[in-house]
Amino acid sequence: MTTPKSIAVLTGSLRKDSYSRQMAEIMAAMAPSTLDLRIIEIGNLPLYNEDLEGNDIQPPATWVQFRERIARADGVLLVTPEYNRSTTAALKNAIDVGSRPYDKNVWSNKPAAIVSVSQGAIGGFGANHHLRQTLVCLNCPVLPLPEMYIGGVAGLFNEKRELVDGNGVDKLIGRFWRSYERWLARF
Repeated sequence: MTTPKSIAVLTGSLRKDSYSRQMAEIMAAMAPSTLDLRIIEIGNLPLYNEDLEGNDIQPPATWVQFRERIARADGVLLVTPEYNRSTTAALKNAIDVGSRPYDKNVWSNKPAAIVSVSQGAIGGFGANHHLRQTLVCLNCPVLPLPEMYIGGVAGLFNEKRELVDGNGVDKLIGRFWRSYERWLARF
């Protein structure tokens, strides 16, 4: 039996009942058995500040642990809301923490995928594309298709945090996982 690929999941919203987290949990439940998804918490990461490491200064332990977890993962799934046509400060900070020191960028060659969620109709398009722009400069290849902009997210879950039947999102997630598995195999 083949060992499942380890996928680090980062959710952009820090709220425990956020739509991003709910979508990440749904996607993890629907993931094929070839993938092992683990949500990595990012809310405890101090803001990136180059003065906190280097020149014999030990970086914060949370940065070290975060970097190690991302480095060990075979791939990354980023699930984010859209804040002001971009991603969240917490998610951008996590990306910055993982990209430093410059010669130890943990995102390099790490196959990634982005899912953006929004209560509005355009599904977090701005956040999704800002993340794509950021990851390109970090040499982090992002799954090109299917693009995952999930709008109207407030109506997608029931009170048990389950996906509501009949909205087609389950088919989209299934197609996404098939594409992501092929994407991972390329790396």
